[in-house]
Amino acid sequence: MRKRPSLLLAVGLVVLIGLVFLGAKYGPAMLDNNHAIPPAENVDPSAEPDETQHPEEPVEPEPGDPDTPSQEAETPDEPTGSLSNTKMSWYFTRNSNHQVPAIPNEAKIITKYRGMYVGDTSRRVVYLTFDNGYENGYTTPILDALRDNQVKALFFVTESYINRNPEIIKRMVAEGHAVCNHTSTHPSMPDISDSQIENEIRKTEEAFQRVTGTRMPPYLRPPSGEYSERTLAVTRNLGYSTVFWSMAFKDWDVNNQPGADYSYNHVMTNVHPGAIILLHAVSSSNAEAMDRILKDLKAEGYEFSLLP
Repeated sequence: MRKRPSLLLAVGLVVLIGLVFLGAKYGPAMLDNNHAIPPAENVDPSAEPDETQHPEEPVEPEPGDPDTPSQEAETPDEPTGSLSNTKMSWYFTRNSNHQVPAIPNEAKIITKYRGMYVGDTSRRVVYLTFDNGYENGYTTPILDALRDNQVKALFFVTESYINRNPEIIKRMVAEGHAVCNHTSTHPSMPDISDSQIENEIRKTEEAFQRVTGTRMPPYLRPPSGEYSERTLAVTRNLGYSTVFWSMAFKDWDVNNQPGADYSYNHVMTNVHPGAIILLHAVSSSNAEAMDRILKDLKAEGYEFSLLP
């Protein structure tokens, strides 16, 4: 009978040691919410994925509120270690009345870090942007249509695109287009460190400077539209604005092109004042529709502008 307290004490010690071991093994992972994947409810069930979201786009391998969110006062550079790195994918909800599309509440944080998805919504102006990860033969006819219609556009390019297509880059600059940053190797920004993000941006800048002798405009489009509060802050701290979009559709699959009429109808149906239009220059549909798009947007009273 006298041995029972000792036995209970021994059992209690074993249980306590087990709990300490489990806490050491699993506790940090359970508490590390900064690296959690966004829950499924972050995806708008009413959004059409091929038009409002931006899955992986082609890149050549190396050898919410319908009103425009008010611009918040910029915060000074701050350490990014305390900021959330929860990965978010850009999306919006379309409407059929040529109004600024709604974005989810969590996306409105972009304005805190100089991000944007629309421009001047007070007048009929649009910002035509293209993403260029590799050359598929359609950038030149797109440039021809832009030249013939006296329209300036923004091209977001990767380092490899610059290195492999220097003459096209020089033509873009000579004809007054803005050639902007789409990173060096097209990574998902939340998946890489602050220093890696800086390296992705600086390498693309340097390639552009070597080819053109000029500095790259301070605009970055995050690959696949993936971002976090941390990556927005890092981008801002490097002097860049993160540029999303308010119009897009699934045009990057070169083996599944919807045709010129689809490209044209998408733009004309969804255009709105201040629209940042995202198209891909690998698309035959976009190239074939471009002249008609430019002419008819002008006929409807829209002006084309570069970002300020």
